[in-house]
Amino acid sequence: MKTAWENTDFEVFEIDGLEHRMQGLIEKVRPKFESFGTHYATFFSSKTGDEFFPHVAKHARRSVNPPKDSWVAFAPYKRGYKALPHFQIGLWGSHVFVVLAVIYEVPNKVAIAEKLLKKKSIMKKLPADFIISGDHMSPNAIPLKAAYKEDLESLLVRLKDVKKAEFLVGRHLPREKAVKMSAEEFETYTDETFEALLPIYKLMTN
Repeated sequence: MKTAWENTDFEVFEIDGLEHRMQGLIEKVRPKFESFGTHYATFFSSKTGDEFFPHVAKHARRSVNPPKDSWVAFAPYKRGYKALPHFQIGLWGSHVFVVLAVIYEVPNKVAIAEKLLKKKSIMKKLPADFIISGDHMSPNAIPLKAAYKEDLESLLVRLKDVKKAEFLVGRHLPREKAVKMSAEEFETYTDETFEALLPIYKLMTN
């Protein structure tokens, strides 16, 4: 897997109009997601013992608004990923994200939230630069270090109690840093991130 980020990848999100932006995504960014897809589907299959499948965002339902972000997701189900806890590598105009996500379509969110609330200490084992978020549609996130006091608890309680609630945990890599990394450096960064998230995924899914 020889895939490094360039400024032109991020600049795709500055292209006006749905059709033109989609063309930019398909030409520039999607080949990278497909490369990550093959590589990390194998990575997760070997780490979990379940067969994982890559799902590259197609943005097919859009008719007017161009996508503000894009991604490849990984889940142990061939036909989709949204109803399961899943891993993602993705891009906003400002940063790369490497995360584990439970979005509003996951049917057993309550059970997942209860497990995470019981074992919140598992989050303390994560590296200092990790983030959490309660909305996959927003580029913003809370540094995990700052979140231990109350945000982590309130996001997990919300995940349990609110139908539309979500929970994401992982890393955001600013564009400025991403474009300076070699393909090997980004792969190491991503491997380390996913390795750190696997115990949380296993807690969610066992």
